[in-house]
Amino acid sequence: MKFVSTLLFLGFAASSMAADQSRPNILFLFADDQRWDTQSCAGHPIVQTPTVDSLAAQGVRFSNAHVTTAVCWVSRAVVLTGQWARTHAQRDAIPTVKPEALATMYPVLLRNAGYRTGHFGKWHMISPQGFKPEAQYDEYEAVGRNPYIKTMPDGSKRHETDIVCDKGIEFIKSQPKDKPFALNLWFNAAHAEDNDHRPGIGLYPWPQSTDGMYEDRSIPPARLGDPAIYEAHPQFLKDSINRERWYWGYDTPEKYEINVRAYYRMISGIDKAIARVLAALKEAGLAENTIIVYSGDNGYYLGDRGFQGKWSHYEESLRVPMIVYDPRVPKEKRGRVLDELVLNVDLPATFLDWAGVKRPDAYEGRSLSTLIDGKGSDKPWRDHFFCEHLDLAPTLTWEGIRGQRYVYARYFDQQPAYEFLHDLESDRDQLKNFANDPAHAAALKEMRALCDAEMNARGGALLPMDKRGAKKFTPAKKGAGKKAKAAPAN
Repeated sequence: MKFVSTLLFLGFAASSMAADQSRPNILFLFADDQRWDTQSCAGHPIVQTPTVDSLAAQGVRFSNAHVTTAVCWVSRAVVLTGQWARTHAQRDAIPTVKPEALATMYPVLLRNAGYRTGHFGKWHMISPQGFKPEAQYDEYEAVGRNPYIKTMPDGSKRHETDIVCDKGIEFIKSQPKDKPFALNLWFNAAHAEDNDHRPGIGLYPWPQSTDGMYEDRSIPPARLGDPAIYEAHPQFLKDSINRERWYWGYDTPEKYEINVRAYYRMISGIDKAIARVLAALKEAGLAENTIIVYSGDNGYYLGDRGFQGKWSHYEESLRVPMIVYDPRVPKEKRGRVLDELVLNVDLPATFLDWAGVKRPDAYEGRSLSTLIDGKGSDKPWRDHFFCEHLDLAPTLTWEGIRGQRYVYARYFDQQPAYEFLHDLESDRDQLKNFANDPAHAAALKEMRALCDAEMNARGGALLPMDKRGAKKFTPAKKGAGKKAKAAPAN
């Protein structure tokens, strides 16, 4: 394909770099609602992502990347502030970010250090009243969905994904040679647009560039779509928004195939659009000193477990793609796939590390730079992480630990709190709950204690549900969820 050829420069970029280019440019490409496995480099049998595949082939792909909270606005706040939601959120106005956390946002610190900064696309962090995102960057423009397909001044139609990349290309073309840049291209795709339905397209209006893609491919049913898997859930998860949204696009084989094919097209649309951005980098002479990061803000069920969306504690919800291409890395260190447990909260610490900017004490993540450059970490990498979701009470408010073997989660607004314990060694798909199994009592006790310790390190338990300002979720009456209605922003 034509857009694959634009990436051939990536494999040769480092060879001509000047030795004194110590402050690299940083290009951060951030997808929305993208599962970790929906890339051809991750082994997906249908989705085509040749641009991202080329980045992985010349860079590092993290196969075990996760987010600490699986919802768009909070994941983006985690990335901007370098802190878990439990740390950065106002306790009586969840999920609004505390003012003090905004002071050390990585774009602000990079700008203060002499970087030209830009942000185009989705923003969505819930900020205190009076906070202005546009004041944090040299150039900023929010580009949203609803609708995805926008009418341009000349009457033509343009997809949000392409508009975001158009803005990025303009930024690159105007970049001065005497200073580095940090550019965020944050996509709304592949988020469903519940209020932008068109016949035959469903919930995912794709870019014109992917018209007709995958039409010749049958879409297999969800691997974990057996109705018995859904029925095994506790009632509160069966009543959650994960199930309500499943009715909107997945409850018949025809709707499922239309929507999943459209979702794949949205991902391929991102891939095609960013190929144009990388070509612009090369044309501007900036490719040799630009680190490129591609990731997603949370996972996505795509019908697995009888769910649509994210929010809960399962792997499909928490796990995301993460690829880093650094042209400074020696050729023999490229093309690696690493299975370290890395997180979205690690990204801001990494960006500052690359820029030579002191990491704030408030940051809770770790720089990935030593993993990326192949020199190895100076201490053991993490063997677990704290994860949580603090909205949509009481059905989807939970906290837990994702470890190398065990996954623990407690849904703390249930009465009494409802616990899960999954053993990834014997049950990789998390289909069994061992919380009440005497044979796993010691593991349950250990994971509970670990969750308590991690929670307390970030300020402890939350206020009661009626005092913390968290968004509530009221289950639809039986059958009402089968009709699409206005979706909460996420």
